[in-house]
Amino acid sequence: MSNIVAIVGRPNVGKSTLFNRMVESRQAITDATAGVTRDRHYGKCEWGGIEFSVIDTGGYVTNSDDIFEGEIRKQVKLAVDEADVILFLTDVTGGVTDLDDDVAELLRKSRKPVVVAVNKVDNIDRQYLTGEFYSLGLGEIYAISAINGSGTGDLLDAIVAKFDRNKPADEARDLPNIAVVGRPNAGKSSFINALLEQDRNIVTDIAGTTRDSINTVYNKFGFEFNIIDTAGLRKKNKVEENLEFYSVMRAIRTIEESDVCFLIIDATLGLESQDLNIFSLIVKNRKGVVILINKWDLIEKEKNTMEEYEAAVKAKLAPFNDVPVLFISALTKQRVFKAVETAMQVYKNRRQKISTAKLNEVMLAAIDNYPPPTVKGKYIRIKYVTQLPTPSPQFAFFCNLPQYIRDPYRRYLENKMRENFELQGVPVQIYFREK
Repeated sequence: MSNIVAIVGRPNVGKSTLFNRMVESRQAITDATAGVTRDRHYGKCEWGGIEFSVIDTGGYVTNSDDIFEGEIRKQVKLAVDEADVILFLTDVTGGVTDLDDDVAELLRKSRKPVVVAVNKVDNIDRQYLTGEFYSLGLGEIYAISAINGSGTGDLLDAIVAKFDRNKPADEARDLPNIAVVGRPNAGKSSFINALLEQDRNIVTDIAGTTRDSINTVYNKFGFEFNIIDTAGLRKKNKVEENLEFYSVMRAIRTIEESDVCFLIIDATLGLESQDLNIFSLIVKNRKGVVILINKWDLIEKEKNTMEEYEAAVKAKLAPFNDVPVLFISALTKQRVFKAVETAMQVYKNRRQKISTAKLNEVMLAAIDNYPPPTVKGKYIRIKYVTQLPTPSPQFAFFCNLPQYIRDPYRRYLENKMRENFELQGVPVQIYFREK
């Protein structure tokens, strides 16, 4: 497996800016507000032909009653435990602070290799101020500017020099991407923590706790995929602060790059308009979808409660309601692993390639049983069907008058395909083309 580098330090020293530079993308949200990064955030960096993982962490704060800062401390300690090398980032403009001393003490106790970088050294005058950071007692100091990249080459040389060269490298893998989406406070991070059986993501009762899209590899019980926690998606008129706007945009981009989405619904609130908007976004992007009704342990149940709830959900999802609906509890882990099995089946359904011979055998028989209605005295004849070479299931029906085929008949063909082929949870696109 590859080496792991954790970037740690007090708030607002530029950890996420340096992380983005190292992974050569804008994965982590950066803002002048302290405490923007909350969860551990992962990326890949390559330097001198050596590839390694990078973890961005929240700002380390002690003696605080803030609920987030207490959770951030836990996340920083977990990142330090995971890492092979620690990149301790400080800020030349503030000098050595008590918090820097606290972080240095934590790192000394970890007994991990540490590289100290002094950030925001943008000119010669600031270069002279870096000397005081030797007082941290962690060895050589590297003066850098994360925002313009100066000094980062020497810093990366120092980091890779501390790697264990005998550690086997990861093989390149193309894993399925499964995104966890939903409204704020529906239980997305709790679900992922239950799935991974560890406190991977910060969970609080405050809506909007997760800001970045947090990527984690799941590898248990014969399944392996990337699972991505996203910020809660809410109505545009409720997105006020800049950070939340960026978080929502990051969540939308994550849906676009995923293969399958878990849409988590709060069972106590039911399927509301914003859930339908998120569902519509998933379908427009032609992604697989599994509906998870979370907090099911809080619902008072009678004989047919589950069946009635599922029927009500699918009625709102129509016309595309061939979607798996599971009732889970992230708190008690009820059906959490069933959700994984279902998502991987939907992923398989989305990637399947149906042979042209089988398609024509099934669909031409269905067309003969119920031909397209005559329009303006003209008969529509569908002669041939084939699957298109696209990432999601899309089919072309060749006929003499494609412009006269209406939506009800399109839905008839889609329903027949769903009856005969494994397409549950997958949006299907049908095109009519002139033969």
